[in-house]
Amino acid sequence: MPEAVELGERPLRPDQAVAVARGQATVGFSELAERKMAESRRHVETLAGAQQPTYGVSTGFGALAVRHIPPESRTQLQRSFVRSHAAGAGEPVEPEVVRALMVLRLRTLVTGHTGVQPATAHALAGLLNAGITPVVHEYGSLGCSGDLAPLAAVALALTGEGEVFDAAGTRMPAAEALRAAGIEPVTLAEKEGLALTNGTDGMLGMLLLAAADLHRLLDIADLTAAMSVEALLGTDRAFAEDLQALRPHPGQAISGARMRAALADSPIVASHRGPDCTRVQDAYSLRCAPQVHGAARDTLDHAELVAERELAAAIDNPVVLADGRVESNGNFHGAPVAYALDFLAIPAADVAGIAERRTDRMLDVARSHGLPAFLAADPGVDSGHMIAQYTQAAVVSELKRLAAPASVDSIPSSAMQEDHVSMGWSAARKLRRAVEGLTTVLAVELLTAARALDLRAPLLPAPVTGAVRDLLRTRVDGPGPDRHLAPEIAAAEDLIRTGAVLDAVTEHLPNGGTR
Repeated sequence: MPEAVELGERPLRPDQAVAVARGQATVGFSELAERKMAESRRHVETLAGAQQPTYGVSTGFGALAVRHIPPESRTQLQRSFVRSHAAGAGEPVEPEVVRALMVLRLRTLVTGHTGVQPATAHALAGLLNAGITPVVHEYGSLGCSGDLAPLAAVALALTGEGEVFDAAGTRMPAAEALRAAGIEPVTLAEKEGLALTNGTDGMLGMLLLAAADLHRLLDIADLTAAMSVEALLGTDRAFAEDLQALRPHPGQAISGARMRAALADSPIVASHRGPDCTRVQDAYSLRCAPQVHGAARDTLDHAELVAERELAAAIDNPVVLADGRVESNGNFHGAPVAYALDFLAIPAADVAGIAERRTDRMLDVARSHGLPAFLAADPGVDSGHMIAQYTQAAVVSELKRLAAPASVDSIPSSAMQEDHVSMGWSAARKLRRAVEGLTTVLAVELLTAARALDLRAPLLPAPVTGAVRDLLRTRVDGPGPDRHLAPEIAAAEDLIRTGAVLDAVTEHLPNGGTR
């Protein structure tokens, strides 16, 4: 059974948000959440009946906020708002992204600062728990006034309009899916259109998902780098604890410790540790791996601090305050999250870049210290991993382009009312592509380093790196004549994504394998 996450009593944790997004958890509400939602709704209903207009309650929206809307037209106002704002285009985004933005919007609704009807929040939770995922398109958010078009697509599905994917992944009309799940379509009342759409939930959800994936990938990078050090007859002396401590960055200390542990008791490393070894030092791509991987870890720590602060926020416009006031504000602007998303794309590209350089060294007879050209069984007849490195290089080149920031590009909208936007959704979308690209690059290094370690026989790798090589061999054969490499890259990617690589060596590494 999936775990249950209760919203309202304490802040939602990043791991809980990821668990709901990836279908491993359901959601419910605490009694405190129910009370807060009911109380804030009463405040909105009081203002709705007042003669004095209140933005979002009895007026239009955005540049049309100057118009007072009579009570008999307000249901139509909400319906029109959601329909018009669900204006996305492009392919549907991944279900885990939609589920992330849904649970994060719920997290704000239960704070009692949005004024939604409790029934509306329950309906949104019902969609999540039934595995119903609204169709949200790739384009439509500028990352300001919330992720408007994506969140509006979810709100539209709540009303029984638009399209969704059911729990089996079948695309169908929302009304049909809600009926099958026993969920009553919502009739939106005053303020609810804004409350369901004015949040950074899409970009924050993608930041949380990327952070979870990057933790795993940086742990993998330490392992594949250690395998490459062995394969290239490198030394572990540069990773000594006292040397790493001379530069006290916390991420570097973690990566250095993990690489030392991965190389511990390596017969390959021991074979050239004596005074007869003429090599003075290794190339930067080997020697500086803890520094590069560690800097990426520290960048990730900063991004997670931003995410935790955003998780503690109640983002809506206008907001309902404890004293009953409903006030406009700018908390929906995505700049804090957008900057963090853009920042993470830089180390993703750089960690991939240094991994590609290590891979290339293993294929070059001038630098590989005795390995056959391209690790081919019969160089000239066979090409070995030559083109696998081409694929790696193509991905690294793409990652460099994805590292260019989206958040510096503001495009004014809404008749210049919304004259500066964050582009945080765009930053999040390219970071997701960067995470996928880094996975592919590390998979190619894993394949190549494992093959090179086999070719060092009869010398044996360390227990940790040997365990990773042995796991790969359950899916991919060892050295031999050329064969179709694309399925082998896919198999290595799968071992990385599922966590199987880290599971194989967790007990041998600091921090339980992954932080």
